[in-house]
Amino acid sequence: MKNTTGQRILKLIENNPFPPDPRIRQQVRALVAAGYEVTVICPQGKRQPLYEMVDGCRVYRYPTPAQGDGLVGYLWEYGYSLVMAFLVSLWVFFRHGFDAIHIHNPPDVPVLIAAFYKLLGKRYVFDHHDLAPEMYYARFSGKGNPMVYKVLLMFEKLSCKLADHIIATNNSYKTLQMDRHGVAEERITIVRNGPELDRLKLVPPHPDLRRKASNIICFLGEMGVHDGVDYLLRSLKHLRDTLGQKDFYCVVMGRGDAVEDLKRLCSQLELNDHVWFPGFVPDADLLSYVSTADICVDPDPSNSFNDRCSMTKMSEYMAFSKPIVAFDLPEHRVTAREAALYAVANDELDFARKLQLLMENPEMRLTMGKLGRERVDTVLSWSHQSKYLIQAYEQLFSRNHPRIPQTDGVQQP
Repeated sequence: MKNTTGQRILKLIENNPFPPDPRIRQQVRALVAAGYEVTVICPQGKRQPLYEMVDGCRVYRYPTPAQGDGLVGYLWEYGYSLVMAFLVSLWVFFRHGFDAIHIHNPPDVPVLIAAFYKLLGKRYVFDHHDLAPEMYYARFSGKGNPMVYKVLLMFEKLSCKLADHIIATNNSYKTLQMDRHGVAEERITIVRNGPELDRLKLVPPHPDLRRKASNIICFLGEMGVHDGVDYLLRSLKHLRDTLGQKDFYCVVMGRGDAVEDLKRLCSQLELNDHVWFPGFVPDADLLSYVSTADICVDPDPSNSFNDRCSMTKMSEYMAFSKPIVAFDLPEHRVTAREAALYAVANDELDFARKLQLLMENPEMRLTMGKLGRERVDTVLSWSHQSKYLIQAYEQLFSRNHPRIPQTDGVQQP
């Protein structure tokens, strides 16, 4: 591995294998292309080796623990992962060395590993993907244990305080880091989740899916308790029963711990003739199904977690030139602007009305899709966002390096 910068980066990931996570995959490619020497430590995915070279970086994996369920399960999952990641990091430290440790949350507990290496003079970059305290409450519909919330908040605060530099996914996260934890603005760089335009391309419509209905609706993403697919299903029932629109078919792609409950809800709402859960699909099918869609949806409800999140699926829909219906969340408007219709937050009937409006107006769909694609091409794509990641590392390793002004209409505070 050629290292032209003289700087070595160790990335730690706990909640996903590598390279499936698109944000981390794109970061690694950008850093390697910029001349950095990158090593990744992560859990082992299905049929993945414990060590290999991927995209120009070393990847060390440890056996994946059982997914936590409840307090004891989470303590086991995170405790095991913390110990394994630390042991592998010691191997990397002695075998290859590194100058900075870049930790991707959630969870935030790997900050303990970062604290150890800071004692040895290593720099620490905190990549703040998710607000772990708010995500915890969202997963339990606001009924989580207050003590767990406080512990998660403590680890988030420690992560922000110890970090030499913080990567934030949007301005809402940046503002929270400054207001909640007192982080100086110059220690934060916003790097959004930019769509991979070389992967997300329109292809010919899927003939069988196209024949299902005149209006194909598409959802793509995780299906956890807090991801709002239940809101989507109840909106579709309103679309059919309250608004009298029956000529539609909705493809719900993805996986998550709420899938089986959602399938039962679909049956209870008598929507099986209108909704299809294909599960996790390979890229070829994904491209075909989304290319066939007339409308794409993001039903994430408003709460203290989602209101601050930039949902990856929004910009991915826009890369496909698809119009979007979503609830009116602050970061949705920052991302999509005129490429989406915004239903009153958590109002399922209004969500159905927005679907009906787009179903009845093909020219509006076309215009919104074009606006979305233009925004991706000019602002949101990874080719635009990657420069901020490289800037963050140039600033990290050379404190005199000038910052790139983040004034593209999304980055600016």
